[in-house]
Order: sequence, then C-alpha cells, then structure tokens
Amino acid sequence: MSDKRKIDRRIFDLYDEYCHGRMSRREFLDKAAAITIGGVSALWMAQALMPRYAEAQTISFTDPRIKGTYVEYPSPGGTSGTMRGYLVEPTGEGPFPAVLVIHENRGLNPHIEDVARRAAVAGFLALAPDGLSPVGGYPGNDDDGRLMQRGLEPAELDRDMINSAWYVKSHALSDSRLGATGFCWGGGMTNRLAVELGSDLDAGVPFYGAAPASEDVSSIEAAMLVIMAGSDPRINAMWPDYEAALEANGVDYEMQMYEGTLHGFHNNSTPRYNEAAAALAWNRTVGFFRQHLSG
Repeated sequence: MSDKRKIDRRIFDLYDEYCHGRMSRREFLDKAAAITIGGVSALWMAQALMPRYAEAQTISFTDPRIKGTYVEYPSPGGTSGTMRGYLVEPTGEGPFPAVLVIHENRGLNPHIEDVARRAAVAGFLALAPDGLSPVGGYPGNDDDGRLMQRGLEPAELDRDMINSAWYVKSHALSDSRLGATGFCWGGGMTNRLAVELGSDLDAGVPFYGAAPASEDVSSIEAAMLVIMAGSDPRINAMWPDYEAALEANGVDYEMQMYEGTLHGFHNNSTPRYNEAAAALAWNRTVGFFRQHLSG
C-alpha cells in the first residue's frame, strides 16, 4: 500500500465509480491510462488500486482464538430460498453476542471474511453472509462479483441479509443479542436492517452506507454508530436528512466523520485504506458493540 500518497485524486475518483459499478474495469483502466502526470500515463496508479487480499489478511483461518465454518441455512423469500455464510465463533464457553458482517457490492470476498474473524477475536459470534451464494457464491474476483450482485433482485437480496440476521441471532451459540455492521453496500444494508428488525437489532454500525428513507427511521430502535469518510460526496450528502430523522425519532445515535479519508478507508486491501482511521473506527465499533450487546 506504499503507493497511496502518490496516487492522483482523479484516479481515486475513477476507482470509486468503478467500485460502485458505474464503469467497467476496462473503462476504468482506459480512462486512467488517458490521464498523464508529468508526461507519464496514470495507468500504473489504477493498477495499484486493485485489491491485494492475500497481503491484507490480518487473522488466519487457523487462528487458535476462533473457529470458522461455512454454514447453509434457509432463506424464505430470498434469491433461492437458501443461503450460505461464513460463521466464526470465539473459542471458549458460549453463548456469545452475535454480529452480522455485511459485504460490499461484490459478494463475500476475503476481506470481509477477515473482518468476520476480527469480530470473533473480539468475542462475538460473527456471521458474514454471501449474498451471491444462491447464484454460485463469490466468484473469486471482484469484477465478476459486482456483475453478479447487480444482476440479483434487490428485494430478494435484502431478504437474504435479513434472514441471515435472524439465523445468527437464533443460533445455539448466540445469546440473542444482535449487532450488525457493513461496508458500502453493506453499510446501507445495516441501515435497512435497523429499520426492518426494530427492537430485535440492538446495535448497528454502518460504514459509509446509504441512508434509509427518512420516513422509515421511526422504526429504528437499535443504537446506531454511523461511520463516514471525510471525502465521500454521494454518501455524505445523505447525512443531513438522516440525522434530522434520527433526532426527530429519538434514536440513540452517534456519527463519526474521519477527516482526510476516502470512501472505503477501512478496507486494507486497497490504497484507499487509511491505517490510523481504520484502526480507530474498528476499535470504536468493537467498543460500541460491547456497550450495547452486554448483559
């Protein structure tokens, strides 16, 4: 990730468009190549932004503090009626408070699995569902994953995430207290879960996710920690209306803006990663869950 400071802001902006499915990989690389900086094509900058999952793993699958397995469970009303996810339990005696970890707009990639392991190391029963599992699962690369997720019926995909929340909340190792966190698309889904589950969700931590409709905020009973990047125009433009609705409905909430960061700053597999901000945001997330999921 050492190239981060050298990458031109225009390439970060193009990457954001690419990550959100508004241009193809080829378009992203072609547009970056057409930009010259000091007489040199910026194509290398675009290539440097591609995820490096193997380098970014922080907790091994075989870490003795946790046990991870892939599980299947029913999902009525979802894409296929069945879901698959990565369930990670802490070692030791349960039951444990449960946390749902929701992926971005490309299925359950290695980074999100790593986040689930981090949650389990912190003492939570963590489930990271794969929204692509009904159509074959995360395909091994983000480009195909984005295309696959874009092809799903949104309401059915939402239902698969909601059913995943119910699954981990009612799991034999769960003490029935439930938190949810997610990133980008998963951040927006965390907000939607708060609306859908009402009092059955105890705490939500959306990372730079789309806000729910203001008229739906009255259904939120969970405590919310809203995490935002300093430079994220599309998501940040939603905050004033979301905050007003949270205030109007008496929701227990906090917003944390991480100045000097870009959308996706928590993801340590790309140069948008901001190490200091990501560490602080994750520590606060764990603390927030411990506060609101405690006995």
